[in-house]
Amino acid sequence: MRRGTMRAPGRRGRRTGRAVRGRKGTGVMLMVFFILFIGLEVKHYVADYFLQPAWMLAGKGDFRHPGGYAHAAIHAALSGLVLLVAGTPLPVLAALVAAEWAVHYALDYSKIHYSKGVHVDTAPRRFWALHGIDQLTHQLTYAAMIYVVIAAKGMIG
Repeated sequence: MRRGTMRAPGRRGRRTGRAVRGRKGTGVMLMVFFILFIGLEVKHYVADYFLQPAWMLAGKGDFRHPGGYAHAAIHAALSGLVLLVAGTPLPVLAALVAAEWAVHYALDYSKIHYSKGVHVDTAPRRFWALHGIDQLTHQLTYAAMIYVVIAAKGMIG
């Protein structure tokens, strides 16, 4: 008998199904995790590097300009699609989309202000360090979103 499996008393050769359900649940959780992880990573790349025209970039540090709001909305909408594919419960999906919009806007707004005057040509080390902090904070946002979805689906013991 393999480790971690149980047999029902008096039934030779048959498992109770308890360990099997545990492995199957783990497989489903891993599938949901990877759908979210890969989906949010690809979404971030597409939204930041393909769906962000100059007018959005120009408006990210100004509360009065729509560019930063529109950019955050693209991120939130695409995250909503990823969350939907992963089977996120709708109330959780709505809350995460709203939260991501607000957090993404705040992170981008902050980056514009803490990196003012830092250019890749004149201060490459500082530029890339600040860019890395920005990307790290976005990735940590996605980690939190993944955790919330997996917990909301009852996949965490």
